[in-house]
Amino acid sequence: MRRKDREITDFKEMVEIIRKCDVCRIALNDENFPYIVPLNFGLDVQGEQVFLYFHAAREGKKLDLIAKDNRVTFEMDCGHNLILNEERMSCTMAYESVIGHGTIEMVKDEDKYKALKILMRQYHAEDFPFNTDIIGVTAVLKMTVTEMTGKRRSSTH
Repeated sequence: MRRKDREITDFKEMVEIIRKCDVCRIALNDENFPYIVPLNFGLDVQGEQVFLYFHAAREGKKLDLIAKDNRVTFEMDCGHNLILNEERMSCTMAYESVIGHGTIEMVKDEDKYKALKILMRQYHAEDFPFNTDIIGVTAVLKMTVTEMTGKRRSSTH
């Protein structure tokens, strides 16, 4: 990373940034260009291991690409705030972000309910009641994060 002063290497800090985000973009390997898609997600942390959960239709380009190559890159960001410097006649942006890599797989039918509860926890509450009829018509994906790095530009710098 070029700007080491903005790098976040502390695992707990990166997890806290992920908790604040509401969209995770994943990039999949396509033939000519990467395929990137913004998704709602759920976060599960077990020790120093991060898992991200996503839901999707049971068919489509995303699932086709994962079936061919389950390596994935993710990115999420939050805390956006425009920083104006009238004296220098310049502006920049405050932000926090986490970028990483991992592998993604389909969640087995018997584990979908638990995974969807994790997803709901990101936005509302884990115990939020939802219609379980959707489980049968929903694909649920689990990403095992193999590496990640964080970056921050605060409003005070």
